[in-house]
Amino acid sequence: MREATLGNLDSVAVAVFDIPLFVVASAMAAFGVRAAAVVSAGWTGVVAVVLAAYASITAEAGWGVLSMGAATAGSLIALCAVLLGRIPTAWIIRGPFAFRPATRRRTAAGHLATTFGQIVVFWSFFLAVIPLAILFLERRLALALPFPPFTAPAGAVVLVLASALGLWSAVVMSTRGHGTPLPSAMPNRLVIAGPYRWIRNPMAVAGIVQGAAVGLIMQSWLVIAYAIAGSLVWNYAVRPLEESDLRERFGDEYQQYRDTVRCWLPRLPRAQRRQTSSP
Repeated sequence: MREATLGNLDSVAVAVFDIPLFVVASAMAAFGVRAAAVVSAGWTGVVAVVLAAYASITAEAGWGVLSMGAATAGSLIALCAVLLGRIPTAWIIRGPFAFRPATRRRTAAGHLATTFGQIVVFWSFFLAVIPLAILFLERRLALALPFPPFTAPAGAVVLVLASALGLWSAVVMSTRGHGTPLPSAMPNRLVIAGPYRWIRNPMAVAGIVQGAAVGLIMQSWLVIAYAIAGSLVWNYAVRPLEESDLRERFGDEYQQYRDTVRCWLPRLPRAQRRQTSSP
């Protein structure tokens, strides 16, 4: 365990600093000492950065980097809770990512072109650049785990299906809603057509499944974990803000839609089910 998390670093020397700056400081923060929370979170971040540099050079202590990265994320969340009393998720939608309706145009062609431009940029970054970087670190830090041989072709099939869902959703949103998936150019109309009839956020579902499929193709469990982490961030940080904006702009129409159609698991809306079951 020591070698997996610290490599050849002296565990006693690490503990000399870690016990007062993390363990003791965390305990003090639990009793309401805000300065101690800052010290604990800062020290965790410093250790994570230093350990990552050490592991990158020596190819040792890979699991230590992973655990310290998770500890840093948890410490920052705890620090926000101590200092602010909440997690400042509203920071996510500031600046270029603030919710704003798209500029109205005579035809949907402009929105459609913008949407496909966004897809090229975002898919390249989130489904290629970041996964490749994660894969490199996974192998460099000796964190790779064996996968069955069928996972790569299975991942390719899932990626094609998820991408088709994402493209379908994007086209429907652009042509019916007169906007784009990007928060800064959101649809001007509430879209309840295409895949949106069965699930409220088909593009988010498609993106998460795409990320997991890329992980299967690369045979990287860290890329799959990255996709899962993205789903949690979207569900608990972004989705409440987006739904609040939609409720404010579309009122009862959106609330009725939200009450009828699920967020993650597709199902027929109630009205459609009644029509299907009626003689």
